[in-house]
Amino acid sequence: MLKFLSRVRIEFNALDPRTAASMEFLAQCNARKAKESNPACQVVVKRRTDDHPPQITVTFVNGVEEMFDATATTAQDIRNMILEKGQMLETEQMFKEAGEKWPVVIPEEELSQSFPGTKYYLTNSRRI
Repeated sequence: MLKFLSRVRIEFNALDPRTAASMEFLAQCNARKAKESNPACQVVVKRRTDDHPPQITVTFVNGVEEMFDATATTAQDIRNMILEKGQMLETEQMFKEAGEKWPVVIPEEELSQSFPGTKYYLTNSRRI
């Protein structure tokens, strides 16, 4: 998960009962496997003393920053969103390295073309 990120900032008040997702996400970031995937990723923890809701801010390796409300989103959902966006970053990078334009635009007429080895199943047709 950390391999797609350059920075993680986790803010929470330790006495706030809404910190479960923040604490779980912090534990995931501190896991050996996560740290080994990107040792350069900064994990910053800000312990708050006010009533500010827990939040997690991540910065992707391409500089895009995203903030998550850790009271309304589970740690697993945050992790899944990061992995999904990270896979898009990897795909984009592969296309750019191959000299292809990004995003890939598939013309509408090509979407309806048949290809060898493709089977079509008609769901509403009847044989008599």
